[in-house]
Amino acid sequence: MTKCAIVRQIIFSGLILICVALGASGSLLASPKSDARQRALRAAKAFREIMSAPDQAIPQDLLDRAYCVAVFPSVKKGGFIVGGQYGKGLISCRRPQGSWGSPGYFSIGGGSFGLQIGGQEVDLVLLIMNRTGVEGLLQNKFEIGAGAAVSAGPIGRNTSASTDILLKAQVISYSRSRGLFAGLELKGAVISPDRDANLAVYEQELSARDIIVEGKVRTPASIVAFPQAIGRYSPKGAVR
Repeated sequence: MTKCAIVRQIIFSGLILICVALGASGSLLASPKSDARQRALRAAKAFREIMSAPDQAIPQDLLDRAYCVAVFPSVKKGGFIVGGQYGKGLISCRRPQGSWGSPGYFSIGGGSFGLQIGGQEVDLVLLIMNRTGVEGLLQNKFEIGAGAAVSAGPIGRNTSASTDILLKAQVISYSRSRGLFAGLELKGAVISPDRDANLAVYEQELSARDIIVEGKVRTPASIVAFPQAIGRYSPKGAVR
């Protein structure tokens, strides 16, 4: 690669990183409640599209065993050797009777280092498979891959997931990408509660535990589309 080409690529990658930052702040133009509602609708739409893709959906047995499902639509990623990523999404956990509870709002972000170039948007789905993984989410900042076993999930609704994945993975990740990016890295991304969005939706100060584990609030009609989308494909879950 010539020096001019390298310079052009660095400039291009810098612009991508700026776009990541702008995407992170773009929601400030809308009211917090409106932004939270739109985020729930986008997350529900992304999940439905992933699950309805022929032979490319999340395996049914994995989805039915999941404690929680997180969906981060349109996570923005970009970089040239050193990269960045940022997105916002929702997490809903299964209630004891098997239905899906009120979703909590979270953000995901962080840097990455490796063989990567370009930029893209990714619809990210995380299955949190056990109680340990759930407790990790309740930390102020939960770093994927640091103390939590993460596996890239198999695809195909009728695919039987291996016992190894079910026993070892605390978080199983799926992504649907658009754009151009090589060396997609999830390890090192940090998931944090989005307190402003939770306050805007539920109109009271609540912790992530209050919302997704303790079930202290009902799901507002404005965002019920998200747990309904998950429940459409896994209405009751596996017997534990």
